[in-house]
Amino acid sequence: MVRKKRYDFYGDDFKATAVALGALPGVESRAVAGVLDIHPVMLYRWKKELRDGKIMATNNSSTLNSEMKRELSRLRRVERDHERLKQEHELLKKSIQYSLAQKKKSSLG
Repeated sequence: MVRKKRYDFYGDDFKATAVALGALPGVESRAVAGVLDIHPVMLYRWKKELRDGKIMATNNSSTLNSEMKRELSRLRRVERDHERLKQEHELLKKSIQYSLAQKKKSSLG
């Protein structure tokens, strides 16, 4: 296994904002970690460090502004719609397969 030669370092503001995003109602920490391209364990560690006072947010950046909240809300809506469309797509594929199987049976008989 090849070791990473360059590691990413994140500032306290970034960490505090990431923790605040994960603390929003209806938002999964795993999803926040995925969007920020960090490992979920890192986000949980930052939560603990923020609780312990090791991470200090400057300028009260841990509170999210209304634009970020709107964007998160839009993202959740888009993800929900995407899941619904994936389910509809699967149902349509199954319907087409069933229809083709019925055609084959009727043409053979």
